[in-house]
Amino acid sequence: MTYNELKEQENQYVMNTYGRFAIALDHGDGAQLWDVEGKRYIDLTSGIGVCCLGYNNQHIIDAITEQAHKLMHVSNLFTTEPMVQVAKTLVEQTGMGKVFFSNSGAESNEGMIKLARKYSYDKYGEGRAEIVTLYNSFHGRTVTTLKATGQDKFHQYFFPFTEGFAYAKANDMESVKAAVNEHTCAIMMELIQGEGGVMPLDPAFVKEVEAYCREHDLLLLIDEVQTGIGRTGSLFCFQQYGIQPDVVSMAKGLGGGVPIGAVMASKTCETVLGPGTHATTFGGTPMICAAANAVLSEVTKPEFLQSVNEKGEYFKQKLLAMQSDNIQDVRGMGLMVGIVVDPEQRAALVAEIMDKGVLVLTAGTNVIRLLPPLSISYEEIDEALAVMQDVFCK
Repeated sequence: MTYNELKEQENQYVMNTYGRFAIALDHGDGAQLWDVEGKRYIDLTSGIGVCCLGYNNQHIIDAITEQAHKLMHVSNLFTTEPMVQVAKTLVEQTGMGKVFFSNSGAESNEGMIKLARKYSYDKYGEGRAEIVTLYNSFHGRTVTTLKATGQDKFHQYFFPFTEGFAYAKANDMESVKAAVNEHTCAIMMELIQGEGGVMPLDPAFVKEVEAYCREHDLLLLIDEVQTGIGRTGSLFCFQQYGIQPDVVSMAKGLGGGVPIGAVMASKTCETVLGPGTHATTFGGTPMICAAANAVLSEVTKPEFLQSVNEKGEYFKQKLLAMQSDNIQDVRGMGLMVGIVVDPEQRAALVAEIMDKGVLVLTAGTNVIRLLPPLSISYEEIDEALAVMQDVFCK
């Protein structure tokens, strides 16, 4: 079908909840995609950080295919080897305690919130259930995670929202302390505010928050839905900040293209969610975990993570070297890169970059966000940079 034919049917049958670009994608290979009319693109989006090993990855395809012939789904009333192996790898690579599997980032964050509240309930009883999050954060699209998100623009339409959240300024410890009270049970943060504009938190601030949580028996919740699974140059971003969270959420890249999320708890709170307290039908299903095992077998390699850091630095240095008036700043970690531009010019810049065959994302009000497959080649990076130089420097 042509783009116009597909769009006509989409308009007829699909809810219009997304501001989609005028592109209908058909297939991909590595960090390249082709639309239904044969146009080729260098992809710097990876499905918003999901396809971390690119498209048509034979290792992932083989893992899914082999497992599909054995078991696709059996429910969590039974044990399966792929699920256990993913948990084992995550725990051994991080020093955390145990893992609960979910299906998405929002669901993982819901599980993390539930764990924190039950931890406090078990220890202190009712009345200590509030969670402090940061302004400019993003934690999901459910009624609860929308309220956890520290942006007023998301607190619309779907009233009443789940109560029990307070907000503090990033990199401002006094603001955090002011938001904490006798009802607080946890502090929840993204170490890089992704949707908020690719804003890395200050390491000194993060360490202060960790110490404050330990002093007041607050759980430190780290949302790694976007930053996890090698995206920032370590398996999890918290490993570069030198902290040990109580709970970590993840999703996106963990399945390399298939839906999976997880909540990982430290040894101090790994038993909080016992039998009957939390569940999900599809979490940890064997076929999806087979894909996750294939992803983890690659992204846990030190040389692979080093390459992510090197490619990210290459991107940043090449962008800054353009010395374009359109580029105000370049920030991020690993292959999570934000190009700060004039907010009034961003839409036109993005449209031209895409028209010239490079797919990019946006974040915040003034950032062009790059989340390429972690396996992207330098040749593909250079091709994308040539397009961006043509757009930024004309």
